Amino acid sequence: MPVRRPRTLLAMAPELRSRLLDDVTARRLREVAELNPEFIVDDFGRPDAAQALAEAEVLLTFWGAPTVDARALAAAPRLKAIVHAAGSVKRLVTAACWDRGVVVSSAALANSLPVAEYTVAMVLLSNKHVMQLREEYRRVRGSHHDWHLRYGHIGNYRRTVGIVGASRIGRRVIELLRPYDLEFLVHDPYLKEHQAQRLGARAVGLDELCRVSDVVSLHAPELPETRAMIDRRRLALMRDGATLINTARGSLVDGAALADELVSGRLCGVIDVTEPEVLPADSPLYDLPNVVLTPHIAGSLGNELHRMADSAIDEIARYAAGLPFAHPVHRTDLDRTA
Repeated sequence: MPVRRPRTLLAMAPELRSRLLDDVTARRLREVAELNPEFIVDDFGRPDAAQALAEAEVLLTFWGAPTVDARALAAAPRLKAIVHAAGSVKRLVTAACWDRGVVVSSAALANSLPVAEYTVAMVLLSNKHVMQLREEYRRVRGSHHDWHLRYGHIGNYRRTVGIVGASRIGRRVIELLRPYDLEFLVHDPYLKEHQAQRLGARAVGLDELCRVSDVVSLHAPELPETRAMIDRRRLALMRDGATLINTARGSLVDGAALADELVSGRLCGVIDVTEPEVLPADSPLYDLPNVVLTPHIAGSLGNELHRMADSAIDEIARYAAGLPFAHPVHRTDLDRTA
C-alpha cells in the first residue's frame, strides 16, 4: 500500500467513466488515491472545476480529457503528475506541462496488447484467404468444389510478414507470431540490423518490404514524414494477392490509391483506421469481399479498457510511494512516437 493517497482529479468524457472503471478498478483507485470518483472534468474552464483543479496533485485522464495547457496549469498550482489511462498524450500534454516539470505516464503499453493480438489474428487469417473463401462458400452454397485445387496457393507456411514500424505493437506482433513458420521483415529508420536480428527479423527498406511481403502490417506513428508513406507507387510494388493491414493511422496510406487497388481485387485489405476516421457511406470498401473494414476497434475495447485502468492505477500507486513511473512519457520521445 502507498504511504499516502495523492489528491487526484478525473479528466475525461463523463460518459466514459463507467467504461474505464468497473467496480473492481474503481475500488482499487480509491485505495491509492484521494478523489471524488463521481466528479469528472471534461472542461477545465467550468466554474465547478476550479476548486478541484486547485487541490489536484494528480490528473487521471482518459479519452475526452481537455488539453492541459498553460491556463489549466495556472489553475492547478499543486499539479505534479498526469497519468493517462490510454495511449498517445500528444493532444493532451502541452509544452507548458514539460516546462513546469509535470511527470507524465501513459497506458500505451497496455493499449498495444489488443492491437497486436488483433493483428496476429488477421495475419494468420489473411494468409489463409479466409475473407475470399467465406464469400465464395456463401455464394456457391451446397455445391461441391475442389477447394484444395482452387486455393492451392494459400497458407501460412513460410510466408513473409512485413512489419512497418518497430514500435511496441510491431515488436509484440513479431513476438506473438514467432512460433509460426513465418519469415519477418521490418522497416524502421531507428532500428539497426543487429536489433532486428534480436527480434527474429531482417531490417529492410520500405520498398523491398512492400515488394516481397505476403502481408504488410503498419505500426508506425502518425508524423509528418510518415504521411502517405504507403503511396500509390509502394502499393503497386506489393505482390498480387498480398494483404495490407492498417491498425495504426489512416494518414499512413494514400486512401484513394488503396481504394483503387482493393476495388481491382489485386490486393486484400484489413483496414481498421481510415482518413477520414469514418468513411463516407458510399465508400466501396464497405462491400468488398477482399476487405475487412472495422471502425478503429483493434485497440482496447470493452473489458480491455480495464487493463488500461489497472495500468494507470498502478502508476498512481508508484507515484504515491515515491517511485518513478513504470511507463513514463518523455518530452524527447514525442517526435518519433504516436
